[in-house]
Amino acid sequence: MSIFTNRIEREARTVEVMIQLYCKNQHGLTVQDCPNCSELQNYALDRLNHCPFHEGKTSCKNCPIHCYKPGIKDDIKQVMRYSGPRMMLRHPILTVFHFIDNTRKEPLTVLGQNRVKNLDLAEDCNGPVD
Repeated sequence: MSIFTNRIEREARTVEVMIQLYCKNQHGLTVQDCPNCSELQNYALDRLNHCPFHEGKTSCKNCPIHCYKPGIKDDIKQVMRYSGPRMMLRHPILTVFHFIDNTRKEPLTVLGQNRVKNLDLAEDCNGPVD
């Protein structure tokens, strides 16, 4: 699949690029050489791969299910605050797709079908939360 057609793959690539940009500029390392950023990237990709909405997902900040642990949620917010404004110059296509994807305010059960309502928060997030 391609980042142009696969939402999960596109979001995974965007998260990877944002963490790489943050780590390079803040820590002077690559993600592979930085244990904190490597752990954060692995955790973020794991959460994304276990998203119950798959291709019908919203951006994580608009999602009714919060899969991130509180400490890691703060870390990813810090990465996004730093990398977000820099993404337009370095990765304009990913940035445009991210803005488009961010317009969906509620997740879809399956792309093009009914919107999801009345979710049980933590129970719907498959995979390890810790």
